[in-house]
Amino acid sequence: MLWKHTDEFTHTSEARRQRRLVVSFFTTVGNYDYGFYFYFYLDGTFEVEAKATGIVFTGAHDGGDDPYSTPLAPGLGAPVHQHMFCARLDMTVDGVANSVDEIDVARVPVSASNPWGSAIGRTMTRLSSESDAVRDADGSVGRVWSISSASRRNRVGRPTSYVLHPSSEPALFTADEAHQRRRAGFAAHHLWVTQYEPSELWAAGYAVNLHPGGAGLPAYVAQDRPLDGEDIVVWHTFGLTHFPRLEDWPIMPVDYAGFTLKPYGFFDRNPTLDVPRSALSCHSTAAEAPSCGADCTCGH
Repeated sequence: MLWKHTDEFTHTSEARRQRRLVVSFFTTVGNYDYGFYFYFYLDGTFEVEAKATGIVFTGAHDGGDDPYSTPLAPGLGAPVHQHMFCARLDMTVDGVANSVDEIDVARVPVSASNPWGSAIGRTMTRLSSESDAVRDADGSVGRVWSISSASRRNRVGRPTSYVLHPSSEPALFTADEAHQRRRAGFAAHHLWVTQYEPSELWAAGYAVNLHPGGAGLPAYVAQDRPLDGEDIVVWHTFGLTHFPRLEDWPIMPVDYAGFTLKPYGFFDRNPTLDVPRSALSCHSTAAEAPSCGADCTCGH
């Protein structure tokens, strides 16, 4: 469903069906297979979905109570692990000059302007430099990040923008001293924002297995370049924390992770108002032809 409304006073009903363009591919990395699906919706929403499947990595298991692994079969178990991805989003919201704000839902105390205590507010924090823009998701306050134009305004005078909705799954859980954290520093936080630089393409650095740690995003943001009104790149880390289960063996059903980018004040109104009604259902026999509507395309 794209949108729908039934008016109880005029006894009319309108509905439009959603469509989406899907661009996808699968890649095999060792024992796992990963699908990456990019969804483009009619209302300007953009969604990324990662699908993890394949064969879980197994080893010997004595069947005891090991807090770090799950028994899958007699003598066989799989360790608890994470699948971490990072999307490099070269943002150009109504031009290359963009800004990023962190938005949290905020409770509003009872006051003269909120006598019933039912108002819901929000706080907006401008991320003005690369060191300020290393951030984590927080589902308890519905945290999102707004990427807005520094020059364009919508019809109510606000900056045109797109909002990044993270999934709020945990970031990397390894110890600070673990070599995984040194080499995959990008996975320690959900959001990084950098000033655009053509050579900065890899969240974990150019040669992940050849550097001792600190390459990629930690090195990029160490330059602490300004972000407000600049040509920026938003990096979003997302993924899964996988406690293997019996149902994952011998081949794992698809598990999902992802995020959404939604227009927020980018359009002056609902951009799908011109989507036509769906054609009526076609009939399989000529005898049913009299019941066809004017929009029927069945050929009777």
